[in-house]
Amino acid sequence: MTIAILSALPEEQAGWVQGLQDVRATRHAGRQFWQGRWQGAGVAHELVCALSGIGKVAAATTAAALIERFGATRIVFTGVAGGLGPGVRVGDVVVASDYLQHDLDASPLFPRWELPGYGRTRLACDAVMSAALHAASRDCVSEAGRAHCGLVASGDQFVGSAQASQALRTGLAAAGHEVLAVEMEGAAVAQTCHDYGVPFAAMRTISDCADDSAAVDFSDFVRNVASRYAQEILTGFLQRIGPLPRA
Repeated sequence: MTIAILSALPEEQAGWVQGLQDVRATRHAGRQFWQGRWQGAGVAHELVCALSGIGKVAAATTAAALIERFGATRIVFTGVAGGLGPGVRVGDVVVASDYLQHDLDASPLFPRWELPGYGRTRLACDAVMSAALHAASRDCVSEAGRAHCGLVASGDQFVGSAQASQALRTGLAAAGHEVLAVEMEGAAVAQTCHDYGVPFAAMRTISDCADDSAAVDFSDFVRNVASRYAQEILTGFLQRIGPLPRA
């Protein structure tokens, strides 16, 4: 049983690849994949690590390759996001309970944001994996209340202005979707995993508030905060998560 660690940023992958035993690299579908065995405090897992690429299509392609080619039986995603929800601040961690695609609009054939053919707007993440990820996040962040769990929105656009983030938050809230964070890949991975029946969970470190300061000191934040959180939280997650029950 193989757990896939899918990351948006190379800084989040480096530590995992270096820490794997018997690591082997494979080039497939234009991407690099690293397989190996992770060992920590009496717990061991077979891992495969990869970068998602930017945007929903790239992320879905990578997730499908992880399942089809590398036999991933669970996928966990790490990355950064813009904070949208009240009380969500820079440096917080958001674990996704479910996902929606904020740029999906097949109306009038389907209600806005509904996934055509699925009969739903949101796709839920795996409850057991998400609980383990949330517990590991609470252990990692320095203050109580800075690890959140809730709805995350994905779309093929960088939300980088106060006007855009306000419009997104207000429009979704009016339809009953209280969103905590916005990013560009997770909902596509959630849909791919849903189609394959593969459990999925995701965590995002809040790098900005999806406003006019979104591009400020991003590289420094990723290097000094987001990459460290990803390493620590995923270590805690792997310590907590057990093998999948056999069918």
